[in-house]
Amino acid sequence: MKKFDKDRLILGLAGPALALVVAFLLSSVVLLLSDLSPVEPYRLMVEQIEFTDVQVLVINQTGIYYLAALAVAIGFRMNLFNIGVDGQYRLAVMLAAVVGAAVELPGPLHILLIVFVAMAVGAFWAGIAGVLKTTRGVSEVVSTIMLNAIATSLIAWMILPANLGVRPEGSNDLTTGEIAESGWFPGLSLDGGTIYGFTFVAFALGIVYWFVLGRTRFGFDLRATGASESAAQASGVDAKKMVLTAMLISGAMAGLAGMPMLLGQTHTYSLSFPVGVGFTAIGIALLGRNNPIGILFASLLFAFLDKTAEGIGLEGYPKELALIMQGLIVIAVVVSYELVRQYGLRRQQQKVGEELAAQARKNKEVAAA
Repeated sequence: MKKFDKDRLILGLAGPALALVVAFLLSSVVLLLSDLSPVEPYRLMVEQIEFTDVQVLVINQTGIYYLAALAVAIGFRMNLFNIGVDGQYRLAVMLAAVVGAAVELPGPLHILLIVFVAMAVGAFWAGIAGVLKTTRGVSEVVSTIMLNAIATSLIAWMILPANLGVRPEGSNDLTTGEIAESGWFPGLSLDGGTIYGFTFVAFALGIVYWFVLGRTRFGFDLRATGASESAAQASGVDAKKMVLTAMLISGAMAGLAGMPMLLGQTHTYSLSFPVGVGFTAIGIALLGRNNPIGILFASLLFAFLDKTAEGIGLEGYPKELALIMQGLIVIAVVVSYELVRQYGLRRQQQKVGEELAAQARKNKEVAAA
């Protein structure tokens, strides 16, 4: 059993707490500069949680953000910056929707096929960056940014009616066709709406993430390689293989981020499908410190800000306040974590000095006796 380290726990919570406080204070300053109340929007946001429909929307969005943030966190644990989660997620959900609409199988098989296609496409798209990094030393930041742009253009081309797209009669929207009911994932019906069934799968994958990375040899090798590739290689770990594997797993997880909405609500991919999920997930993973529980609470916070923004907009406050707060949280996280890290190092040095001084006094007492 590991000894409970109270100081480590406090320092671990101090970073996110400080970031949130700073973000809320700076958001209040923005409101003051706009001649608006610095407190009223937050009260309006909190009041909306009383409504069941808002609760359902927040929970569903939390599941989507959670999957995307886990994909980012896998890369972070490997010291990889997979900034291409958004492209991987969108390309995966589109092709999964195309395949899902093209076939009709018994319920479980149909759903499994759609999920498998999403994971495979996400892994393939992320794997391109992994191969470039391991064979040519190309930074995954550069390659994934470029792959995001390519994915956007590729989706725009594939969804044309002349290719894989469908234009519903009487509409200007483009879709991939509707998935048959056998490919719908059943959800939990409440008075205010339906919680996507795949949302519960998302939360279960958080447990898998914790177990694999924290309790298996593979997870140890992945974390060790992220800490020091040379040291990991000296201990017998194939660093390049681990880099590629981490990118593939991260991409596969990114591919799942679109499944809650695809299988639980839209049953098709269209031009109105959410974008920017992967970029929001980066801030969530940072705020959650790559910990599955921390990421869960961070996903819940970002989903809460998203889904209550419309409510404050109806009261005359800018709904963009939610985006401002999310951006400020990301900036504050980076600064606060560095401040907490430096404080932790000073505190550790101080404790070591105190222990050495105590040992020196003890030695003098023994020598005098």
